[in-house]
Amino acid sequence: MKRATHLEAIRRSLNVIMLISVFVTCYFAKDLLLPILLGFLIALTLSPLSRGLSRIGIPHWVSAVGLIGITTVGIASVIFFSSGTVVGWMDSANQLGAELQTKLGGIFRQLETVRQAGEEVTSMTGADPAVQEVVVKQPTLIDSAMSVLSNVGATLAVSLVLASFLLASGDMFYIKLVQSFPTMSGKKRALTMVYDIERRVSHYLLTIAIINAGLGICVGTALTLIGMPYAYIWGIAAFLLNFLPYLGAIIGVALVAALSIITFDSFAYALLAPAAYLTFTTIEGNFVTPTLLGRRLELNTVAVFLTVVLWGWLWGIAGALVAVPFLVVFKVVADNIDSMTIVGNFLGAADGIHDHDHDAEDDKGATPKPEPEMAPAAAE
Repeated sequence: MKRATHLEAIRRSLNVIMLISVFVTCYFAKDLLLPILLGFLIALTLSPLSRGLSRIGIPHWVSAVGLIGITTVGIASVIFFSSGTVVGWMDSANQLGAELQTKLGGIFRQLETVRQAGEEVTSMTGADPAVQEVVVKQPTLIDSAMSVLSNVGATLAVSLVLASFLLASGDMFYIKLVQSFPTMSGKKRALTMVYDIERRVSHYLLTIAIINAGLGICVGTALTLIGMPYAYIWGIAAFLLNFLPYLGAIIGVALVAALSIITFDSFAYALLAPAAYLTFTTIEGNFVTPTLLGRRLELNTVAVFLTVVLWGWLWGIAGALVAVPFLVVFKVVADNIDSMTIVGNFLGAADGIHDHDHDAEDDKGATPKPEPEMAPAAAE
């Protein structure tokens, strides 16, 4: 009995050590793991389109080249049309900040009063005035932006190439996975699980991408009608920021509010732009996304927030952007492994608790229908 207890304690300790090792590896191997993860997510997003094209006779490698080519052209177009304006804003960031400070002079005067009071308190502590403060010259904003842009470009290039290879391979990896199981029951279980993972994750990613694109179009159109300059830039920003749960909407509203206050003379009219942005994101978050995704892929709000915080701490903005897709992948895997069903249930939304038993009965009663080209491979 004591030996079994000790073995169980050792097993749990090893699991904790392994978990810590995984996070440490992710932290130091960001430059290697991030493009790989993005490549798999892009491939999962486009896999339903590639599979649909294969059903009408288009080879996987042709559809892979076409889909990745369209994606690349879309990304390049966004960078081309927005980079000049964004760089111009960054170059004149000091001037824009001064204009914003002028418009919000009353608020800044109060903050300045608080700052001066803090300096007076500091001087009362007896700090030596002869001590000179050494200021390290920081790189300019443009230099930092170019460095970030080069890193993002390299990451996207590797991700798109990897995604093209994954799409061009078709069902090769699925066939090899199924063939690695010796029994027919094992083959069927593996085939059902991998198709369920692909179906649910690709459905989530593709749906979210379409929703965010619609949000970007609505935000860009609304800001154009209001009279905001370069409204299409904010449409693109809304599309990208909405991949970041909760924080993305807050950042977008704050940025739009700042530029709107600088642009318009009337403070009341300037509030229309951030109000429109907030209205669209509220409608999207509370009505559109839950309706289109359904309950099966709704996630626990606390789990989403903690995941965003964790991956944001590990990988910065890039980690925060891929946090929710990664959580969806993990939840789908947990739902398909018996020993992890408790984890999958915890990650689900509150409504999913009431429907969990009903969904489980539906899954048990459903007969898996493997793809035609996979059926012979599963039987071998």
